Amino acid sequence: MHIEYDLAKTEFNLSKHGVSFEEAASALLDPEALVQADIYSEKEARWILLWMSEEIRLIVVVYSLPAEDRIRFISARPASKAETKYYAR
Repeated sequence: MHIEYDLAKTEFNLSKHGVSFEEAASALLDPEALVQADIYSEKEARWILLWMSEEIRLIVVVYSLPAEDRIRFISARPASKAETKYYAR
């Protein structure tokens, strides 16, 4: 599986949210991660992954699957309070 992302977007995401796409990539290997379709995306099918990072912080990763063997990261950020409660359930 090939993970793709724009380098400028990676740097912007890290400065804005404090989460690198490199850290987010490890979320894809976690069997405990929760994944659901992003029902609000109108342009393309997107997925939202909620996962506990190795740094013990809850992270939200939004991504798409543009091709069968590729994942494209859109954003990665710390979970909100509501998302944290959802994950705890």
